[in-house]
Amino acid sequence: MPEAKTYGGGCHCGKVRYQVTADLGAVISCNCSICTKRGSLLTFVPEGAFALERGDGEVTEYLWNHHVIHHTFCKTCGILSYARGTAPDGKRMVAINVRCLDDVDVDGLTITKFDGKSR
Repeated sequence: MPEAKTYGGGCHCGKVRYQVTADLGAVISCNCSICTKRGSLLTFVPEGAFALERGDGEVTEYLWNHHVIHHTFCKTCGILSYARGTAPDGKRMVAINVRCLDDVDVDGLTITKFDGKSR
């Protein structure tokens, strides 16, 4: 069973970089329209487990549906490597696109399907 580890991550061009402590035993593949189109695999961490190292001014934000998740895209390469929002329990969280973490073999992860399309 995986345990929380610290990973580096970021966008394709490198203008956005962060460190995140996450347990990759809880990775989801959501079928909502935005997740399907961008092909993300997601894990969620408390805001305190995420540290943006560079790129705060290099992202643009996209809000849709209920406007509760702030999807952040690199202005240069267009990659969404993380998003910020509020969890159902009211706590601040960060959604991490696991495909944007350094040296993570996604084929070795257990992925849980999430039906976001029906929500």
